[in-house]
Amino acid sequence: MAQKLARLAVLPICMAAAVGANASISDDVVKIGILTDLSGPYSNFGGKGSVVAANLAIEDCLKAECKGMKIEVLSADHQNKADIGASKAREWLDRDHVDAFADLTNSAVALAVQKLIKDKGAIGLFTGSATTRLTNEDCAPNSFHWMFDTYSASAGAAAALTRAGGKSWYFLTVDYAFGHSLEKDAAEMVKANGGNVLGAVRHPLNASDFSSFLMQAQSSKAQIIGMANATQDAINTIKTSREFGISDKGQKLAALMLQVTDVHAMGLRVAQGLVSSEGFYWDMDDQTRNFAARFEKVQKVKPNQVHAGVYSSVLHYLKSVAAAKSDNADVVAAKMRELPIKDAVMRNASIRPDGRVIHDMYLVEVKTPTQSKAPWDYYKILSTIPANEAFMPLAQSQCPLVKK
Repeated sequence: MAQKLARLAVLPICMAAAVGANASISDDVVKIGILTDLSGPYSNFGGKGSVVAANLAIEDCLKAECKGMKIEVLSADHQNKADIGASKAREWLDRDHVDAFADLTNSAVALAVQKLIKDKGAIGLFTGSATTRLTNEDCAPNSFHWMFDTYSASAGAAAALTRAGGKSWYFLTVDYAFGHSLEKDAAEMVKANGGNVLGAVRHPLNASDFSSFLMQAQSSKAQIIGMANATQDAINTIKTSREFGISDKGQKLAALMLQVTDVHAMGLRVAQGLVSSEGFYWDMDDQTRNFAARFEKVQKVKPNQVHAGVYSSVLHYLKSVAAAKSDNADVVAAKMRELPIKDAVMRNASIRPDGRVIHDMYLVEVKTPTQSKAPWDYYKILSTIPANEAFMPLAQSQCPLVKK
């Protein structure tokens, strides 16, 4: 399996200062593993962009709290297979002594790695995975779910569209942990807002033809077809639905896990009018625009919310290592919960006892081609979903770390 290694290190100006900074850091180096999809359907979701985002976080920390530290980034392709992801994670832990894992796009891979690092001791920074199990029944004291999950996706588009009159739903769901979780959370949100679910059809990851699945959804006569899938599967679903003229026949698509990079891949003519929820949009303010410009200079595209989450989580992790003067997972996890989250990406953010990072989310609508005034000017922000409303209430948590 291909593995890429990127190294960023700053030589200490003074040897005494370096010794002081790294006295409790194992191997005198902090190692971060980016385990992601580098070649498959989620490669634009996380992929190489997550490595770029991690390196930007390291660059920023080395200028401030992390001066004098040695930091390395490893990256590998898990091929969207849980066994391959777990095998690579085990190799990194046992041979390379990786201290923290980031991205972990694909919920099945994330759950497999979560169990491994819970047993072996390392920090998990989950940004590309969406299942709520990571901070619910499968939570761990050393793991943090950073940007979004299936509940926050449902609290945005599913709730808003149901309240707006889309009372009957039919789900088109990718058949693995992520899709199952998204369908479940969205269905519960629909019912909580007075709607009903007429049924669902499931498709394999990276399906080549969505015609039969959309025909089943169309024949349900549901007002809303809820897309419990993402990236290339979502793009292909939307493109096929446009060819079928589904929206012209009175049904509406709900893209529950849309990314700005997906919109870019489809173009506004195809994506216009889609409603989704996002944890980050590059054009929100000067801070997000500055981060996006730095990212685009390297990656040649704007960052999506996965990339933004990798940047934020890696930066907060490194600040916590520097403050704790240790890379011990238990010590760093405690420090991460103690320090405020402050960066160019997150707004109104904090870490709950279950490891869920809560922050403001945004209900967005894709602009029409005539509304867009510049490259990547894709979203209208319809509303802000406050942090305490965007994620599953702590009272509903099944995480054993949460005191009832």
